[in-house]
Amino acid sequence: MAERQPTTSLTTRYLITYNTLSTLLWSFLLIRTLLLLPLVGPTNLYPSLGFPTTWIQSLAVLEILHLLLGLLRSSLPTTIIQVSSRLLLVWGICDIFSAPQQSSAYASMVFAWAVTEVCRYSYYIVQLGGGESKTLSWLRYNTFFVLYPLGAGSEAWCIYRALPEAWEMSRVYYWFLVVILVTYIPGLFNQYTHMMRQRRKNMRGKKKA
Repeated sequence: MAERQPTTSLTTRYLITYNTLSTLLWSFLLIRTLLLLPLVGPTNLYPSLGFPTTWIQSLAVLEILHLLLGLLRSSLPTTIIQVSSRLLLVWGICDIFSAPQQSSAYASMVFAWAVTEVCRYSYYIVQLGGGESKTLSWLRYNTFFVLYPLGAGSEAWCIYRALPEAWEMSRVYYWFLVVILVTYIPGLFNQYTHMMRQRRKNMRGKKKA
C-alpha cells in the first residue's frame, strides 16, 4: 500500500494519528487472535474476531482517499486492488458464508494481516516522525516473504470454501468468485514484485546513507 510522504505539518500530524490508531487496532486484533487460538482452536475464531476484523479492515478505505486527496504518493491501482480484495473477504465472503468462518484459513488469514499491518503502520509512524528503526525497517521489508503467501493462500482457501454456498445463493456471484480465485496467482506475483521493488529502493537508500 501507500508509502508515507507528507507535504505539510498538518498532513503529518493527521497521518501519524491515522497510523497510530491503525497500529493499535491491528495490535489488539493480533493479541486477541493469539490469546483465543489455544482456547477455542483455529476453526472457532470467527464469532470473536469477525466483527472487529471487518471494521478494522474497512478503515483502510481511507488509504484510497489519502491518495485521491494527494496526501500520499503511491500506486492508486495497486492500493485499490489490495484494499478491495480484503473488503471482499470480510464483507463478501466471511460475513455471508459459514464455511470460511469455520475454516482454520480464517485464523491464518487474520494472523497474517495483523502481523503485516502492525509492522507496516509502526514503520510509517517512525518514518513520519523523521526517525529510523532498523528493526521495523527489516520487519517491513522482509516479513512479506512469509506473510504474503500465508495471507493470500488463506484468502484463496476461504473463497474456495465459500463456493458451494455461493452456488446456492447466486450463480452470478459464484462465477464472480471463481474469476477472483483465478486471479490470485498473478495477484500474488504483483504483490511480491511491488514489495521487492520497495525493498530494493529501501536497501539502496541505506547504502547511500
